[in-house]
Amino acid sequence: FALIASAESLFSAAAVDRLHDGPRTDYDRELLAQGVGNTVCGALGALPMTAVIVRSSANVQAGARTKASRVLHGVWLLLFAALLPATLEYVPLAALAGILVHAGWKLIPFKGLAALWRGHRGEALVLVVTALAIVTVNMFEGVLIGLVLSVAKAAWDASHLRVERTDDGHGPVRVSLSGNVTFLRLPKILDTLEDLPRDRPVELDLSGLQHLDHACRAALETWAERHSAAGPDSVRLHGPPEHVPGPSKEDEPARTGS
Repeated sequence: FALIASAESLFSAAAVDRLHDGPRTDYDRELLAQGVGNTVCGALGALPMTAVIVRSSANVQAGARTKASRVLHGVWLLLFAALLPATLEYVPLAALAGILVHAGWKLIPFKGLAALWRGHRGEALVLVVTALAIVTVNMFEGVLIGLVLSVAKAAWDASHLRVERTDDGHGPVRVSLSGNVTFLRLPKILDTLEDLPRDRPVELDLSGLQHLDHACRAALETWAERHSAAGPDSVRLHGPPEHVPGPSKEDEPARTGS
């Protein structure tokens, strides 16, 4: 609950910042205040609290400029809950749900959604699925689904790899790797390398890599050793020192190039 409430508060603060041109939110202070407040709520046996975009956007639209607006908003809620609880029962739940959906609908950047889809389809998909989940299920599960999708997308982007093979038919075969090389992409790399002709020299360009984990580094070393057995200077590796597998001292001149 703390994770979802914290994410909801940060999302609400970011959305409110887009609604006005005043001071921006201090996110560290926002989370600290929420943590202290929920600690007090727990000590008193009260329900935990979190930021809600509906009340915040209502304050902005009403012309609120100072911190007194959020304090007075809490005062009005306290007065109604303590003095007029019977009156609140006359408000239909469907009307309250409609207000929530209407407030959230206005926060969706429909004008920028098409541009977001063209440039970042993964981000647009996460946005649409999260919005639909919040409307069809509820806020808690909707935000949780959005977080899971964001983590999955980040993991996918982190394992992105591009393999390019250039072969003119008579010179060295050039293979370029770019992106992030992790064990998830190891089968793809090995399949490409094993399909290379053994009777021709190979130039393996690693200069485009952003990350190379230990498992892939060891696999590249093993493949280079086996392929270099066909003859001297049969494998040339190009790339930053931290990305290039380190050859042994005795065969370093034959396996590496500048």
